[in-house]
Amino acid sequence: MRILGINAIFHDPSAALVVDGRVVAAAEEERFSRRKHGKRPVPFSAWETPDLVARWCLAEAGLEPGDLDAVAYSYDPRLVQPSPNGGPAGAAAPAERRPGAASGNGYDPAWEDLRTHYARRAPRFLATALPGLDPGVVRFVPHHLAHAASAALAAPEPGRGDVLVLDGRGEAHSHLAGTYEDGGFTAFAAQRLPHSLGLMYEELTEHLGFLRSSDEYKVMALASYGEPRFLDELREHVRATADGGFTVAPIDWGALAKPRTPADGDRWTDEQADLAASVQARLEEVLLELAFWTHGRSGATRLTLAGGVALNCVANSRLAQDGPYREIWVQPAAGDAGTALGAALHLAREAGEPIEPMPGADLGRRWSDDELAAHLDTARVPYERPADLAAAVAEALARDQIVAWFQGRSEFGPRALGHRSLLAHPGNPANLERLNAVKGRERFRPIAPMVALRHAAEIFEGPLPSPYMLFVHRVGPGWRDRIPAAVHVDGTSRVQTVDPGDEPLVTALLEAFRERTGLPVLINTSLNTAGRPMVDDPRDALECFGSAPVDLLALGPYVVRRAEVFA
Repeated sequence: MRILGINAIFHDPSAALVVDGRVVAAAEEERFSRRKHGKRPVPFSAWETPDLVARWCLAEAGLEPGDLDAVAYSYDPRLVQPSPNGGPAGAAAPAERRPGAASGNGYDPAWEDLRTHYARRAPRFLATALPGLDPGVVRFVPHHLAHAASAALAAPEPGRGDVLVLDGRGEAHSHLAGTYEDGGFTAFAAQRLPHSLGLMYEELTEHLGFLRSSDEYKVMALASYGEPRFLDELREHVRATADGGFTVAPIDWGALAKPRTPADGDRWTDEQADLAASVQARLEEVLLELAFWTHGRSGATRLTLAGGVALNCVANSRLAQDGPYREIWVQPAAGDAGTALGAALHLAREAGEPIEPMPGADLGRRWSDDELAAHLDTARVPYERPADLAAAVAEALARDQIVAWFQGRSEFGPRALGHRSLLAHPGNPANLERLNAVKGRERFRPIAPMVALRHAAEIFEGPLPSPYMLFVHRVGPGWRDRIPAAVHVDGTSRVQTVDPGDEPLVTALLEAFRERTGLPVLINTSLNTAGRPMVDDPRDALECFGSAPVDLLALGPYVVRRAEVFA
């Protein structure tokens, strides 16, 4: 059965192709359109579908739109409650309207008529974008059920264990808890809107001068610089309930800390950092309560996570450390992009297809060596093909050069995992500020290490393996001075472990670097500059290399040296 999954309703539009229960391809529209997050999450953008990536998914498998047995759209407009007065979009909002709702970014029932109007017409939009597609094969999959399937059905041993979904919002809920047994899902609880942990975190993001539904990870980083001194006040506003849900009362953020504006740049006040720390701490406390409640219903040993909140790696680590589960698996594309994959897997399971685990996050585009060489020839830049690529790149890194690393298929999800990465030496403490300057990022943001799996436990304390950079780990005392660029202000790192069976080339690079420096760790951050999507194709890589102070570009088997290009 050939199923195309589509995420289009809120943000990070994406597509995924599942054939006979096997994940064939998945990617975000932003990597093709070069528009960060694909679009803004407002109701009047809900008509936009991920046309470019949908066409690529089909081409990757040699399919035409008419060959599809189903298209799974990860939102069901039939579940949306109509506006309170049945009036048009923009009608007066209720008293519990959320900050940001006036622009449609938050939860405002007055906007739902417009969003729902577009969602109902998604089959026609998709048939227009994909000529030959029968609109009748498009099926609506509830948003949080798609999230749940993206975790539990994509994990090793698909369809086993509990699942917890938390995000900003779906059709009428912001949370889903349940369990999979023999591939079938049983729901335990679902929290109705307007109560939402994800929207609460988005509101804080906006209050602290960042872009909501985009920059929540910046708040998580800023929280490490503060103390949770507002925690008692937040406990009054945010509470878990006895039925497996929670309540979030409206919060007067300005009464706790003054707003921060983008013009503040890297500057923040102690009270702003303390507010971030307090919200982060309360989020972790409520997540633990939800996890214990869910575990009490099933007694399962494994929990899978999805939804935008599951990208909060600090909270994930708290769940792993203090929660009731022996194993936690997080969907690497846990945000809305992952619902395209989950919706397709859900329909495949409903059809009785045997589901295969997600093979990894490298599900995007790839190029042959000849195609890469053709791009380099077109760019008219000098390049070489070293006999040992790993050794050549390791030598440059050992000399403290910054390397743009472009290898294999691009990653699905927001993390660079050794396919579209910027790499640097972890032993130079200046490389944190250096890489943040290259990327145009705030100075308070950390950069993450990658480490060979066999060395990980010697250096890092926390959930291992960690192949998708979705947990934080405490850096061992003997290593903090050896890899200072990889250590956040709180003594932790967001680690990616590298298994040689999955990533032989990256493993060879790490080993070659260790032989030269004694350090089995490299700094790894996404190959892009601020405000732009992660590099996806060779042209993107060459543009980034040409515009940023990167010393070496490893494009497949080829090496381009900045000193030679700009001699």
